Amino acid sequence: MAQLKRALTGFDLTMIAIGSTIGSGIFLTPSSIASVLPEPTWILCVWVIGGLTAIAGALTFAELGSMMPQTGGVYVYLKHAYGGLVGFLFGWAYFLVVSTGCIAALSIAFATYFGYFIQLSPTGIIVAAMAGLTLVTVLNVLGVRVGGIFSDVFTVLKLAGLVGLITIGIGWGSSTRSHFALPVLEPEGGFGSALALAMVGVLWSYGGWQHATFAAGEAKDPKRAVPVAIIFGAGAVAVIYVLTNIAYMFLLTPSEIAASSRVAADAVSRILGPVGGSMIAAAIFISTFGTTGIYTLTAPRIYYAMAHDGLFFRSVAAVHLRFHAPAVAIVCQSGWALVLILFWGTFENLISYVVFTDWVFFALTAASVFVFRRRNPHIDRSYTIPGYPWTPLFFIAVSLWFVVNTLIAKPEQAWAGLGFLALGVPVYFYWRSRNRNISRS
Repeated sequence: MAQLKRALTGFDLTMIAIGSTIGSGIFLTPSSIASVLPEPTWILCVWVIGGLTAIAGALTFAELGSMMPQTGGVYVYLKHAYGGLVGFLFGWAYFLVVSTGCIAALSIAFATYFGYFIQLSPTGIIVAAMAGLTLVTVLNVLGVRVGGIFSDVFTVLKLAGLVGLITIGIGWGSSTRSHFALPVLEPEGGFGSALALAMVGVLWSYGGWQHATFAAGEAKDPKRAVPVAIIFGAGAVAVIYVLTNIAYMFLLTPSEIAASSRVAADAVSRILGPVGGSMIAAAIFISTFGTTGIYTLTAPRIYYAMAHDGLFFRSVAAVHLRFHAPAVAIVCQSGWALVLILFWGTFENLISYVVFTDWVFFALTAASVFVFRRRNPHIDRSYTIPGYPWTPLFFIAVSLWFVVNTLIAKPEQAWAGLGFLALGVPVYFYWRSRNRNISRS
């Protein structure tokens, strides 16, 4: 029987952590953030808060990864901490909402920017999104090594693009445009309300580093590689995001950022003209297409682990005899993402739906550290959280604040996410009963 191969290096996992985080958010969300926080100080503040939150989460998840370096990552942590139901609901949510929703949104984003070079109708954008997703699906079916190389190449390219943007903004931009010396005033409607609205886009942009844990079972040295990858990945992204926003504000005023639907392109065009807009369109296409490929690589490992536990179709646990990839799991995920592209294709709807559900499980996963510290105090931990218990408590507090705020501010999307979780409860008991009946026969 074919098995998954340990073929991913520490560099591969780090590129997965960075590449799965830097997708479309840093290019698409600054406009909405500047519209509610119209001063540079406030804008930088929320990006720093988001970065600190991501780093705190990575530091927390790193301990879990060093304890349980298995395929499935977060699914494994939740299952062992709270039981099979919570672990299953995580996988259920990722399949129906989180991962497939992200893949659909990213596919639409890269197809939209592909249309910058080749004129595409709305139907053409959908077709291009589906064709691109089909391509990365085939690449990942060819094996984790192929998927890892794809991740490495596209992550390096997207980092190069962002470094170029930062260099242009900070090197040639004019800081007088952003009026950093102006007095800091409270945003219209109050700081609390504006912060809550801005953090939606910020937390969307910072999500993704946890994907490195999903492929832990295929890493050559997972106990060391997983913690290093997610900590370094989250920290590097935080620095890049803050510098990118400084670059934006060296080139555009906050009001110009708020009014722009293509912030990065408009910012670089100030220095390089139309050529700069084309360069940024290419960078966004590379970034979103690369992240789509990484999500297609990592998340199917969750469904593979669930199927091994008897909580999904047994065929999903099958490993391709030649390529040693969970081919059925990959194809199933991409198939559902294609459905989302066809019938639910707006970025705005997908972002709220995806982020809310993801952060529910972020909070639960971080809280599992306390469960394991109490239940298994002597378990082998090659890494422990610095600043425990305050580091995980900070991450949990931000996660819960975001979840509650979304329930209040965007109840339609939030309750839709919770509704999908509720539907998963009877499905879990069905799979568990089915597995028992098969075991007895």
